[in-house]
Amino acid sequence: MSAVRTTAGAYHGGCTPATRHGASPRNPRGATRNPPGRFEILHVEPDPDAGDPAGDLDAPADPEDTGPPHGEPTLYFHDASRSIITSNDSPDVPFDRSVNPYRGCEHGCIYCYARPTHEYLGLSAGLDFETRIFVKPRAPELLRAELLRRSWKPRLLAMSGVTDPYQPIERQLQITRRCLEVLAEFRNPVGVITKSALVTRDLDVLTELAAHRAVSVTLSITTLDEDVRRAMEPRAATAARRFEALARLHDRGIPAGVSIAPIVPGLTDHEMAPILARAAQAGAQYAHFIMLRLPYGVKELFAAWLDQHFPDRKQKVLNRVRDLRGGKLSAPAFGERMRGAGVWADAIADMFHAARKQAGIPSRHPELSTAAFRKVTGQPGLFES
Repeated sequence: MSAVRTTAGAYHGGCTPATRHGASPRNPRGATRNPPGRFEILHVEPDPDAGDPAGDLDAPADPEDTGPPHGEPTLYFHDASRSIITSNDSPDVPFDRSVNPYRGCEHGCIYCYARPTHEYLGLSAGLDFETRIFVKPRAPELLRAELLRRSWKPRLLAMSGVTDPYQPIERQLQITRRCLEVLAEFRNPVGVITKSALVTRDLDVLTELAAHRAVSVTLSITTLDEDVRRAMEPRAATAARRFEALARLHDRGIPAGVSIAPIVPGLTDHEMAPILARAAQAGAQYAHFIMLRLPYGVKELFAAWLDQHFPDRKQKVLNRVRDLRGGKLSAPAFGERMRGAGVWADAIADMFHAARKQAGIPSRHPELSTAAFRKVTGQPGLFES
């Protein structure tokens, strides 16, 4: 694959195989290094004193981006997938079909369980995951084709099941928005989850889906401490902006709630009650949580991140994770990987449910409906009945 350098950071869909986007001068990355993937035999380690040849790129600052300088550029590549709906049989998630417009995520959340998926592409779960983004410009057309199949039965689709559908490049490409427009035409239910306030750009489409009980939007919130957020989720929206987005969704009658995901024991677990209180003020209709899990190479990346940002808390955090994971840093067994197991896991769950009840947030997620689903063979307007 080749990369094209542009001063504006624009993505040239269909014209070039990839685009280089200079990092905003205010932005760091989440990972501190770029270890080889678990399937790689050879690995090239760049000279840390060689400098960054793309450091002079003049890219516009993203309003959601904060943090110290970092010169690592972002490359966007075409993903030539021929299908867009993926399936899973996990009993730990409330959906069995999902749509992922992007592979990799520029938000750079250091704990992201999806990081190892980049290793299947011959890339690293470290910096590659957040700087080598694969985009699916044909996703809306592929989605329409799959919904038109005779075999398709209306069911909940998750947007997204792996990486964030509203990461920074979505502002320009609008792949997620166009997928939502297709779902609104077919009135197929969708559950959106994001760490970005950009979701409010699509209030018109989400409102149309909500009219048919065919959408919910979950804002994932990890911490209220901006210093922690800036280090842990360097290119995601601030918590304040996510709560503002939640309030705007609520005001438009769109079912919305929060996910405290992940809870980092020893670092953010004490914030459950204040997060839920703020969520209730913003109109959250439901809330749930996911415990930190560190699969494959994420373990080493997260430990290195703790060394850099919270060395005094490193052993406490890792020991708490081990307490939740049977002495390990990751336990992939169904039924345990999202919540953990043991005394600490039970205690955190009890604290969450008590805080949710105290905040007055309902315990059940609103049930979405497939009753209004229809096959759309033409190209009607979005709000055409």
